[in-house]
Amino acid sequence: MARTFPSVVIEELQPLLDGGDYPVKRILGEDLAVEADIFKDGHDVVAAVLKWRVVGKRAWRETPMSFVDNDRWRGVCTLYDQAIHEYTVEAWTDTFRSWQSEFVKKFEGGISDLRSEALEGSAIVESAAKRARDRADAARLREFSTQISGAASLEIYAIAQSPELEVLMATYPDRSDATQYVPVPRVVVDRRAALFGAWYEFFPRSAEGRGDPGSTFRDCLPRLDDANAMGFDVIYFPPIHPIGHTNRKGRNNSLICEPGDPGVPWAIGSEAGGHKAVEPSLGMLADFDWFQQEVQKRGMEIALDFALNCSPDHPYVKEHPEWFYRRPDGTIKYAENPPKKYEDIYPLNFRCENWRELWAEIKSIVLFWAERGVRIFRVDNPHTKPVAFWEYLITGVRDKYPDTIFLSEAFTRPKMMKALAKAGFNQSYTYFTWRNSKRELIEYFTELTQTEMSEYFWPNLWPNTPDILPFVLQEGGRPAFMIRVLLAATLSPLYGIYSGYELCENEALPGREEYLDSEKYQFKERDWNAPGNIKDWITKLNKIRKQNRALQLYTNLTFYHAENEAILFYGKMTAARDNIILVVVNLDPHHKQNSFVDVPIEKFGQMESDDYRVQDLLSGASYTWRGRRNYVELDPNIQPAHIFLVRR
Repeated sequence: MARTFPSVVIEELQPLLDGGDYPVKRILGEDLAVEADIFKDGHDVVAAVLKWRVVGKRAWRETPMSFVDNDRWRGVCTLYDQAIHEYTVEAWTDTFRSWQSEFVKKFEGGISDLRSEALEGSAIVESAAKRARDRADAARLREFSTQISGAASLEIYAIAQSPELEVLMATYPDRSDATQYVPVPRVVVDRRAALFGAWYEFFPRSAEGRGDPGSTFRDCLPRLDDANAMGFDVIYFPPIHPIGHTNRKGRNNSLICEPGDPGVPWAIGSEAGGHKAVEPSLGMLADFDWFQQEVQKRGMEIALDFALNCSPDHPYVKEHPEWFYRRPDGTIKYAENPPKKYEDIYPLNFRCENWRELWAEIKSIVLFWAERGVRIFRVDNPHTKPVAFWEYLITGVRDKYPDTIFLSEAFTRPKMMKALAKAGFNQSYTYFTWRNSKRELIEYFTELTQTEMSEYFWPNLWPNTPDILPFVLQEGGRPAFMIRVLLAATLSPLYGIYSGYELCENEALPGREEYLDSEKYQFKERDWNAPGNIKDWITKLNKIRKQNRALQLYTNLTFYHAENEAILFYGKMTAARDNIILVVVNLDPHHKQNSFVDVPIEKFGQMESDDYRVQDLLSGASYTWRGRRNYVELDPNIQPAHIFLVRR
């Protein structure tokens, strides 16, 4: 019995995550470049196309692939639909070009009798005429076929290389032996906010900066306007749900809660409701809706914290005790992360016997807020729940609201962080918070942007969080705050700060990377315009980001040589080189540093002897540089960095 074999081999397709088990990611309007090894036995010529379509659609779009080298082919398409797409490569024997190549070689080799080859070529062109959908094209192909069958070898030699014939044959190829790469990989196409944005986190209960009982949603407008004036795009709220009373924590994580202590927002649930309600002291759902409308009027979005914690007072505890972990005596276990204990929180058991009902209920929480217009969720500790659960939830939510964005707050092991990103999280927290030296930053961001991670792991950089006050900020003072936010804002298109950062707050618990008098446990008293703040610095950074497209891209980050180990030098530029940014940063918050830097002039069309202008977008100053080697000097107490726009 005869067996059929693929006529063309397609291997090593890229991008491809885990054999196609997980999708790669792109932004709406962005290109998807696909490469593959494509070859076949013998000397036949191969043709190939890149194919793509929205999942669920029947018709494929396609574009020709180009030969690169050594059987490597490349094709590029642009993705204009915010949806999950699938893509593949299809390749076949190009019968016309195979015949064309053979005929030309034989003729140029001096073979005189090519009658058989002429008849073969005529038949190939006639077959294309039968496939032609345009009558004029079909008629022209038949003319070529007739000419080839009756002409002399010299005339056929000229006809075979006719550009008109080549175009017509490429338009109506014989794809009867086509091979398609399977299984078909996928690509998730997200809106722009999934990869570019500046987040500002604040506790609504401390919006007014009073130390007495706190603020409401209606009191948050001044904080919103301040964040808007600084150029932030996303207002991120820690949990806004009812806070439990049982075992409520006091100031500085004390086990004793004094009268008036507001409790920890992550201990969710009380007699006022659970995850689909708001803390009564903040207002009502109608007040939240009002605030969200005010946010949208300013061209911004709200991101809500999605924390799957339940206080002992959460309605789930009475209604569904089977959803929680139980001790041998039948009581419900509170959360622990030894040596830390969280007696005010009960963790849900996502592998309980009734897990299907639990999973559906949790998904309904996100849908509840999505229906109220919230489309961004920062997910608390996703690494403590099954990855399969997140695939279920994110897929289910995005089926109904495809513009929903999920940020993974997983400061955990690298492989788990990667698994969560593959499972559907659009954005991820990173180790940037603890990467301080030049070597650490270069190694980490090279991994993020120049390896396979860039296909699925989009970093949202946070120099601080309510949980983390890094030692570099504790010890480096105001210059360290300026340096770290500049790094966050320019190394990645996504970054965020927790409020108080602009005031350079750095009082910590002794020997720990945690805030003293943490806002997690109390109302925070602040002067939002305190002397020494860096609000102007942050405003400049956000303005520069929005005015320079190179800083809105992700994989275009390149590090360059600076002789001084305290000086970090890197750049970003657009593919067309119409926006070229060079960033020079003094990583030492305590001392003035200087260095010669090697400017990559070959990357933007300058000659070694050329003079060119660089404008510092932070100070407005312009400098004339010459050639590759140039000098910089940075005082952290005056200006610890340059962001240069190269004037070609």
